[in-house]
Amino acid sequence: MTIADLPIRVAALYRFAPMEDLGALRTRLLELCQAQAIKGTLLIAPEGINGTIAGEDAAIESVVTALRALPGCGDLDVKYSRAPALPFRRMKVRIKREIVTMGQPDIDPLAPGHYLDPAEWNALIADPETVVIDTRNAYEVAIGTFAGAVDPGTRSFREFPGWFRQHRDELLGQGKRKVAMFCTGGIRCEKSTAFLKAEGIEAVYHLKGGILKYLEEMPEPQSLWQGECYVFDERVSVGHGLVPGDYASCKACGRPVSREEQVMEQFIQGERCARCPAPSAGPLAS
Repeated sequence: MTIADLPIRVAALYRFAPMEDLGALRTRLLELCQAQAIKGTLLIAPEGINGTIAGEDAAIESVVTALRALPGCGDLDVKYSRAPALPFRRMKVRIKREIVTMGQPDIDPLAPGHYLDPAEWNALIADPETVVIDTRNAYEVAIGTFAGAVDPGTRSFREFPGWFRQHRDELLGQGKRKVAMFCTGGIRCEKSTAFLKAEGIEAVYHLKGGILKYLEEMPEPQSLWQGECYVFDERVSVGHGLVPGDYASCKACGRPVSREEQVMEQFIQGERCARCPAPSAGPLAS
């Protein structure tokens, strides 16, 4: 069976656009997705919509069409992939303050950096005058990233502004004149590049469609990606061509667990992995 034969379509989507009456919108979107047997998560906030949903092809097309009919969402960014089964167990629509939490209320996500397609991205990050920054969390970076990318080591996206301000001189020293940033699907880079522009940096670029679009379009022999890409569903990771990867998820700590770690005696499916704290032996019997 090829990827194209897998029965479930997965849609990772987002759009920054003003949203109003979020309570009514939440009810409407939840009913729409449930009627189509769609599973996944949608986040809505005054600044827009973000999420990943999965279902049969016709159902996904129906929901995406409805989302694109929302005010300002005609250009909804959607990345498609496929899965052998539904990678979510239920459908959730949540109201949030931000659709991706950065904690910088004055940032305008509609004023991001320069978009690059995968081929343009390869040329930019190969330029020695470019500093390449992975804007994802440390556990995502640990299983795959672009060659030469800086890992901020952040636990959440909210930490990114403080990290950048602390390391700005170090990052932009030594002749580095351009900044290239990337994330899974593009949404974190919409905000992070807008943040850098607000910090006075104009030569800032990001990978349009994120890693997912790159892995879909870039032939593996020409790829500068190393490893797998973490995704926020039960597939855990994907590789080139968006083929489901080799990682599992630890039910205790949530970290991705490699195939090698899955055969370690400390890994107990559904309970813990080798990086979880050792379970307490409890009090000694008298």
